[in-house]
Formats: sequence, structure tokens, C-alpha cells
Amino acid sequence: MTDVAGICSDLLRIDTTNDGTPDGSGERPAAEYVAGLLAGAGIEPTVFESAPRRTSVVARIPGESPEALLIHGHLDVVPADPAEWTTHPFSGEIADGCVHGRGAVDMKGTLSMTLALVREWARRGVRPRRDIVLAFLADEEATGEYGAGYAVTRHRDLFDGCTEAISESGGFSVTVPPGTIGSGAVHSAAFAGDDAPAGPSSGDLRVYPVAVGERGTAWMKVTAHGVAGHGSKPPVDNPVAELCRALARLADHRWPVRLTPAVASLIGNLGKALGTTIDLDRLDEEVERLGRAGTLFKGVIRNSANPTMLDAGYKVNVIPGTAEAHVDGRILPGLRDEFLETIDKLLGPKITREFVSFDDGVTSPAEGLFDDLCAALRAEDPAGRPVPYVTTGGTDAKSFAKIGIRGYGFAPLLLDPGLDYFGMFHGVDERVPVAGLEFGVRVLDRLLTAPAPSC
Repeated sequence: MTDVAGICSDLLRIDTTNDGTPDGSGERPAAEYVAGLLAGAGIEPTVFESAPRRTSVVARIPGESPEALLIHGHLDVVPADPAEWTTHPFSGEIADGCVHGRGAVDMKGTLSMTLALVREWARRGVRPRRDIVLAFLADEEATGEYGAGYAVTRHRDLFDGCTEAISESGGFSVTVPPGTIGSGAVHSAAFAGDDAPAGPSSGDLRVYPVAVGERGTAWMKVTAHGVAGHGSKPPVDNPVAELCRALARLADHRWPVRLTPAVASLIGNLGKALGTTIDLDRLDEEVERLGRAGTLFKGVIRNSANPTMLDAGYKVNVIPGTAEAHVDGRILPGLRDEFLETIDKLLGPKITREFVSFDDGVTSPAEGLFDDLCAALRAEDPAGRPVPYVTTGGTDAKSFAKIGIRGYGFAPLLLDPGLDYFGMFHGVDERVPVAGLEFGVRVLDRLLTAPAPSC
């Protein structure tokens, strides 16, 4: 038994809220905690700051081979309003079999698995089969400028030898009850026998999405310019009204389905795992038919752009000269031009845009390390069905891709079927099962210490 739940609880009690400004709470206390755990395990940490209190930690564990695998994660979390939570978001309370708090899922739970494992290695005198580089980073929940972006430009040498990486947004179980798809016969057969692990019903199908790619990020500030004047007079050119019309067009737009190779592979493999055929010409209907399994591709079959922030005016009886908004755009790999052309058409000629943050989507091959990830999962859950996956959002993998490191989303968790895992990301009452964390430690141990057979 590892101390993974205790480490997770400790991390959750450290408020590392990232409000998107350079002088937010800062990651320094969490970075110091992590550095202390690593040092206690005989691992020398490198601690650096990109700005006051914007702190990251990197360490290398020598392995049997100098070829290095990067395991990276972020120390910051998004804001949480205590009034909305059942338990305080920074309590780190362990109750009802879960560790509760902001960041339990995204992603201090994953960091705790890594830390618990390397501490266990130190106690057992275990050496990984190749060098492991650990990176605990600042600022992922904003642009990454103060975290991964800074690390790959100012501390590139810390990642020498790394060609592949694992991080968040993949490797968790998605349970599909028998009978959800078709007759359910395939599900029951897949889980028959003594190999079915404890936890969810042995008649359930557990799919493990392992991320091989993610959509690109296009965060934009859009601005309408008009004529300032008295609020009681007929407007000459009201920028607030113009911006509202543009945002309504953007919000109402139905983006066309665009199947990238990685998403097509996800859908094909998911259909095989479920024992059904997924109609590529009717994907929106298929999402509804497949239920929870359909959520794995619902958000990655098209581009998206959602208005998220508004800023206009300074007094009720004054028409302002400008009005601004922010838009969260996400782009499938290879579709940048189509996305931007559509955005400009929807916004119209009176609206200007500028990028707050922009990164293209990334994709890694569903082979090699991907096969090892699948094998490690199946070693702990023989009836589990790993499938390639593409995430809707973004991670620090984009920064590491710029220095030639291929990224995979792999934060292994065996989850209770009743837990709305996707709803935990940036949601209220975020929590992670203790048993799921312990499962993840075992999976990571298998991945990193023993040669893994192909799936």
C-alpha cells in the first residue's frame, strides 16, 4: 500500500489557484512540497521560477537505459467558489472512499500517483527500465507561458534524451453497463471468468481511452469599435450591440463534422470494443445512442468556438466606443485555415480579433509507447479495452511537442461507474477515488519497471 491518498490530500490543501493573471496565488508552496518529497526519496530536484511564485520542479531518475521518458503534470488549478461545494475545495478531505478538493482530477491526483510511486521505488531500491524525467509545472490552466513554455525555452537541457511523454487526460476507465449497446452479449462475454477485477460489476464493459492527440487552442480577444455617445440618443454605431450580434452568430454556428485520422481510429476501435458498428455519417445520433461511450468522441469530431467573457461600457447612460469579448476556440489538427476563415465570416467586418494564446493541435502514433500503455492497463485490468483517444481540450503536451517530444494522455484510474469523471474537470465537488489512485500507481509501476508486451 502506498501513501498516494495522503500525498493527494496534502497537495489539495495547498491553494494553487490560477486566475489567469501573472500574480495569481502561485505554485511555489506546492512546488516546495513536491521538491521535499523528491529529495526525501533521494532524487535531486531542480526548482526554478519564471516569475515570483510561479514555480516549477524538474528531476531525473536514472534508469537502465539512458533513453528518457518524460512524465509531466501541472501544479496549478482553476478557481473554485467554496459556497458551491459540499466540502471546502481546499480541504483535501478523505471521505466516502474519495479524496476531495479542487485539482483532485485535474491534476493533483495524477501527480500524487507519480510521487507515491517514486517514493515506493526508493524504499524498495527499484530502478526504472529507462531514465524518467519528472516535471511538475506552473501555469497549465492559463497559457503555459510561466510553466511548460518557460521550461522548454529556458531549461531545455533538463529534457535531454526525452522523445516521448505521458501526462493528463487519458488512461481512465469509462464503464458501459451491459445492454447499453445492442444486446450486451459482447460485454458479458468479455468480462466472464476469474480475471474480472473487483469494483464495477463484472458484466460491465470498461473502456480505457489513451490519448494520442488533442485539439489546438485558439483563445481570442474580439473587439467591436463604434461611436461613443449619450445612452438616451439614437445610436450611430453601438459597439455593444454589434458585438452581441457577432457573438450570437458564433454561438449559434453548427460546425461541420471533420474526421481526422486519429479520431477515425478512435471511433473504429471504440466500435470494436463495444461490439457494434458506429455510423460515420450519423455521428451526432450515434453519440446519443452510445451514451457515456459517445462522450469519448462527441467533442472531437468538429471545431468549436465558445464566447466566454464580456467587457463593455462604464456607465448605464453612456454608449461606449468599444466592446470586447473573449472566445475559447478549439481546432482539430490540420484545420487551422478553415477555422479562422469561418471565425472571420461569423464575426463580420466590424469586429477585430487577436490571439491571447494559440497552439496547433498535436498527434502521436498509436503504436510503440501507445502499445506499452495499453499493455500496462490490461495487466491490471485484463478485461479492460484500451482505445486511442483525442482530447477536446489542451495540455502542456503542445509545449513539449515544440522540442520534439511526442505526448500521450495517460493518467490511469479505475473509476466507479457512478462517478461523473468528465464533470469533475473544473466542476463542483471535484474528487478522486482512493482505490482508483492505488490502481494508477500499480499501472505506472508496470509501465516503467518491466518490459511490456504489445496489446
